Amino acid sequence: MQRKSRNEKQSQWEARRGRVIRKIGRGGRVQLTVFRSARHIYAQLVDGATGATLATVSTRSKAVASEPGAKGNVEAAKKVGRMIADVAREKQIEKVVFNRNGFLYHGRVKALAEAAREAGLQF
Repeated sequence: MQRKSRNEKQSQWEARRGRVIRKIGRGGRVQLTVFRSARHIYAQLVDGATGATLATVSTRSKAVASEPGAKGNVEAAKKVGRMIADVAREKQIEKVVFNRNGFLYHGRVKALAEAAREAGLQF
């Protein structure tokens, strides 16, 4: 059932999000899911089979928020990407599927993904 959206931008985002979710599917692999707001960026590791959240890191978490600097820019997204890769390594997760959640692969989303790759996460 289609949800009624508030505006055209919202409905376009929901359509992109649906296409991404259909392509990824509910496989057995862990998903690295990203959510971007105007001020913060969030990254979660979600179990593909059960849908349970295994770990989460954001610019609002204590480890990132305690460091100086802005919270809604590319540098903060890189910090979140490195930290989520570290958390995944602690949980013995090496391969994930990147779920950009309908956001364009550009700017902060791209910076988070590239930082996670550089820190050792494979996707």
